[in-house]
Amino acid sequence: MKTMKAQIVESPNKMVYKDIPVPQISSDEVLIKVKYCGICGSDWSIFTGKYAAEKLPLITGHEFWGVVEELGENVTGLKVGDRVAVDLCLCCGTCYFCRRGDGLLCQTFAQLGIHVNGGFAEYVKAPGKNCYVIPDEINDYDAAFIEPLTTTIQASKRMGCELGSSVVVIGDGLGILHAAMAKLRGATPVILIGDNPGRLAMAKELGIDYCINIKETNDVVGKVFELTDGIGADYVIEAVGMSKTYEQAFAMLRRGGKLEAFGICAPDDKAALSPFEFVLGEKQVSGSCAGIGNDWGIAINLLKYKRIDPSAMCSMIVPLSELEDALHELQTNNKLVKVLVSPEVKEKIVL
Repeated sequence: MKTMKAQIVESPNKMVYKDIPVPQISSDEVLIKVKYCGICGSDWSIFTGKYAAEKLPLITGHEFWGVVEELGENVTGLKVGDRVAVDLCLCCGTCYFCRRGDGLLCQTFAQLGIHVNGGFAEYVKAPGKNCYVIPDEINDYDAAFIEPLTTTIQASKRMGCELGSSVVVIGDGLGILHAAMAKLRGATPVILIGDNPGRLAMAKELGIDYCINIKETNDVVGKVFELTDGIGADYVIEAVGMSKTYEQAFAMLRRGGKLEAFGICAPDDKAALSPFEFVLGEKQVSGSCAGIGNDWGIAINLLKYKRIDPSAMCSMIVPLSELEDALHELQTNNKLVKVLVSPEVKEKIVL
């Protein structure tokens, strides 16, 4: 039986790099040779047992793309050698939520790299219908941002930002892409809040209007009101996943404003939001957990035509064998933004 190298989270804080069988595909699946897989904050959460611990042991990694190695007999529209990105959402298609078009709420919802084996391996299998061909205009590094970009697209659609509206993004990781998406949709001003000077400087270079360092600002909520002429933000995206920042997000909304909940907290975390503000302030909250379906097609077009350019966010590429070290380094090295993992790279590359 053909084997491959893979990184497996066997239990919280225990990752093992070893040989396992290459996945066997069904007639509706494709086998993909992984080229790059980005490290997401959720990969750290799964590694430490904060998130989806009941799914361990697991090959994590959902921000991947690769080359089609093998096709199931029922798969159409693809050929061996195609570069593909994969909609990681696995929906049943028949439950109440799927039938009403809410696949992200599917009663048996699962995602590649989060609930079933993903891209931190030499090969990954996926449904052929979930694969999107990557055009030649998108280089190998930028292709690794397709999945992260889909999440910001879905959040932006759910938020429903109107042209010329003010948008605040809390979080300077993936939040940089959220802010870039808000700018692309015509938001003014776009305000990014974070604690990493390097990332905030990068966001400023990308054209984000205001970048607030929480370490240098005593009253973040007050600063947002100052920048919005005392009114408050039309929309706020929380992209950190902490009770405190959710409370700040709600507080900096204008009356009638909308909070887009994106950051994942622990299941038992709680945030104090005032019912008074929901009623008399007519504030709104909606949630967004992932991209799905044609969000992949949209992301690919945005990258193809350079409407979003994530190249500055790529900090480092590491071999698959060094994944655990890279996970830890991301927790301590504030100069890193996005780290890519490749089974084909033999030594660390700093960009």
